[in-house]
Amino acid sequence: MIQHGQLATRVAQRNHTTCTNFLLVNRSPSLKLARHFATLKPKKEFRSTYNAKTVEEGWYEWWQTQGLFKASSADYSQIKSERRSFTMITPPPNVTGSLHIGHALTFSIQDAIVRWKRMNGYDVQWIPGTDHAGIGTQSVVEKRLMKEKGLTRHDLGREQFVKEIWDWKENYGNRILHQMRKLGASLDWDQEFFTMDKSRSEAVKNAFIRLYEDGLIYRNTRLVNWCCALETVISDIEVDYKDITGRTFLNLPGRSKPVEFGVLHNFAYKVVNPDLKGIQELIVSTTRIETMLGDCAVAVHPNDKRYKSLHGKYVYHPILNKEIPIICDAQLVDMNFGTGVVKITPAHDPNDYACAKRHQLPIQNIFDKKGKLNKNCGVPELGYDRFEVRDIIINKLNEFGSYKGRNDKHVMRIATCSRSGDIIEPLLEPQWYIKCKELADLCKKQVELNEMKIIPDQSKQDWYRWLDNIQDWCVSRQLWWGHEIPAYQIKFNNEVKNQEELWVTGSDKIEAKIKAVNLLKQKGYPEATPFKLVKDQDVLDTWFSSGLLPLSALGWTGRKGEKIPNRYPLQIMETGFDILFFWVARMAMLSNHFTDHKIPFETVYLHAMVRDAQGRKMSKSLGNVIDPLHVIEGVTLQEMKNNVLHSNLPKKEIETSIRNLEKEYPNGIPACGTDSLRFSLIQYTQQSRQINLDINNVIQTSYFCNKLWNLFKFGLSRVEHVDYHTDNLVNNIDTNQLSLVDRFILSRMANTVSRCQQGFENSRLFEATDAIRRFIVEDVCDVYVEFSKATLNKSDLSRSEKKLTLDVLYMCMDVSLRLAHPFIPFVTEELWQHMNSALSIKNRSLPSLMVEKYPSYHTFIPFKDNQVEEHFKVILSIIHASRSLRQGHQISISKELPFIISCNDSILLDENGPLKLYMKEIQNFIKASNITIYDEKKVM
Repeated sequence: MIQHGQLATRVAQRNHTTCTNFLLVNRSPSLKLARHFATLKPKKEFRSTYNAKTVEEGWYEWWQTQGLFKASSADYSQIKSERRSFTMITPPPNVTGSLHIGHALTFSIQDAIVRWKRMNGYDVQWIPGTDHAGIGTQSVVEKRLMKEKGLTRHDLGREQFVKEIWDWKENYGNRILHQMRKLGASLDWDQEFFTMDKSRSEAVKNAFIRLYEDGLIYRNTRLVNWCCALETVISDIEVDYKDITGRTFLNLPGRSKPVEFGVLHNFAYKVVNPDLKGIQELIVSTTRIETMLGDCAVAVHPNDKRYKSLHGKYVYHPILNKEIPIICDAQLVDMNFGTGVVKITPAHDPNDYACAKRHQLPIQNIFDKKGKLNKNCGVPELGYDRFEVRDIIINKLNEFGSYKGRNDKHVMRIATCSRSGDIIEPLLEPQWYIKCKELADLCKKQVELNEMKIIPDQSKQDWYRWLDNIQDWCVSRQLWWGHEIPAYQIKFNNEVKNQEELWVTGSDKIEAKIKAVNLLKQKGYPEATPFKLVKDQDVLDTWFSSGLLPLSALGWTGRKGEKIPNRYPLQIMETGFDILFFWVARMAMLSNHFTDHKIPFETVYLHAMVRDAQGRKMSKSLGNVIDPLHVIEGVTLQEMKNNVLHSNLPKKEIETSIRNLEKEYPNGIPACGTDSLRFSLIQYTQQSRQINLDINNVIQTSYFCNKLWNLFKFGLSRVEHVDYHTDNLVNNIDTNQLSLVDRFILSRMANTVSRCQQGFENSRLFEATDAIRRFIVEDVCDVYVEFSKATLNKSDLSRSEKKLTLDVLYMCMDVSLRLAHPFIPFVTEELWQHMNSALSIKNRSLPSLMVEKYPSYHTFIPFKDNQVEEHFKVILSIIHASRSLRQGHQISISKELPFIISCNDSILLDENGPLKLYMKEIQNFIKASNITIYDEKKVM
């Protein structure tokens, strides 16, 4: 007896020919040439088993030769008139090496959006590019140069070193482009940019000049974040912080020995001319005792009664043998913390710097740009490293009786360079800055007014927080690789008195000289005052050039009077949430300024950070960085180890990385294919802040692709040589002739199309992938295919019944491909081409699934029937229960048996309920000789 319950008991439901490849590394051919290659489509026989490598081979090159990635390819469009444009750019990967799995996520999401837009009739232009990555690229080439030739950049000189970088970029930079292709990114390669190519360089130069002339760029000397390892300033948002709890030793770049942190040193300053009964010395504490050589004062709180008698007095500097003042500063000093006395080192601490500015104290660097003691330190230990000099300082203080001991359990936070890992050294340096306050206020207002949308919604608060607390942007970098700053300093000879620092900008020295003459005239200098121009040796922050990309990627060069590009603004800016401020906000600020307050993109769509399965940030030193090609093509553990051994990592990090690889990937990574990687990555995006990627989930997704393949293995042999076209079938199908299972699958199809459209429209692509997977696997393969087998095997099947079943089967196959294509383009294109070859489809002249029409919910509305779906679920549960009973008693499913269905649900037992409406179908499905309905409520 089957009990249903409500049905009372529930039972769980549920040979290859070589293809011609055209590897076009830099440019796609003209559309005319593409037509010539149109017949060179990959020729493949339909294999009995799914193999990702075989399936994915050749299609990308063919798509490209067909011109399908290019904008304005209206010949293939399903919608011929009034095509709306859709423009998007890639966040340009750094040209320093290869893409990682985070890039793979970005390209998977973006390509899905682009393919969906293209299938919806948009005139799509997706622009690819790479970033010159100033600090990163220079660092990589410097390490390689030292490793291979034993030379530094200073040995070569600037011109030759920059040439080395260009050579390296040409030799190794194209690996990224190869990876983009392997990921199936349907980019318009004719529009490819590099942030230091001719057009982008012109835009950068002109943008800087215009910002300077508009009063938004200025030069100032202030405290900056200096990286001694890289010998350049870095911005506030490129500083990472580490919390130290007590004495800790850290390995820093370029050092053979670790450096000690988490120790608080105490030492005393003797009071000058103290009262006999008064305070004789002031004790201060510091974690950076080496900076005491730059102390210019000590500070106390003005209300601290302990030190009232010392106001306006001085203390002796124990090493420099000079007097420094005791000052009162309520902002800096907490009189309840420690001794209530603070040493002031203004050139090497931001808080001390602000204090020195308030009190007009002298500010002098005591370290040079490599972190070594300079001539201002006042001791003979010139050239000593900032950390190595610590013991010397402590010994000297001990000699003078000024050292008062140490605390080894001090909790502190240290600032490190996100690029090199070195400890940040605050230094007083002249730099170029962009005024950001007004630009930031405008960008904030545009989001508040919903002129520019940010998805997900919670990221708006990050946007507001960054912009509300924005500081002026330091855009100069002391590098050799990058966009040279188009600024020249006017230098006079010694005869000109009271010389002031004067700067002009210009696209070249001739233009700068004309501006210099005019500036000197405005300043009142005598006519023909002799001067020379000295070019600034710094380069611009990499984010400056990438910040112009909403305009410069579209061909804008920044010349005055130049029109805004036709495709501006971009429709979507899709990227990781971690660069919302680094890049997105800066693009918004710069683009707004140069377009008279026109938004740069309509929507900002942010995705999560990819981490490993344990939730750790991916890092080379941890050995958990995943190359997308390793997932696509497969890789052995030994190959992964070899890649680490030949990297620029320090020896200790190489050893750690290899140990982690052995633990994480003991058997390497099996070949999963591009489609599986893309689909699984997008499914992960439901994790909004971080994605913990487990390679096993990618492997599982390859089973989904295999399931789709098997659907066509079943369907193509049955529906061939019949004329089909889904849109015609939808309009002409006789719904009165549809069986229950037909109506069920068509209703599920309507529901899936709706969920997919909504998933794209609401930027929740994971909802679309989930709907597609469930429809193909659970509804089509597990249900409809099984039911259609039974129908098609009936001996008394009429011709019309067979045609109707095959019509619905074809619709399932066709709609599945069109829905899934944006996510898994290779296997869907392969199956679509096989289907076109097997069938004679009327009015289908399109060359590729890529330009087919994406299913529209409005087309399938007539089939949506929630009641049918609910009823069919009841029937499925009965079928599953009957099979379970047969298996438990080892009875063949083909043998007819009598069944009793026990039910306590009056709705199911109603005349219009499924048990009455579909009794005949149920009897046929479960092979019942007869069925008795047992109403439990009547018995009760």
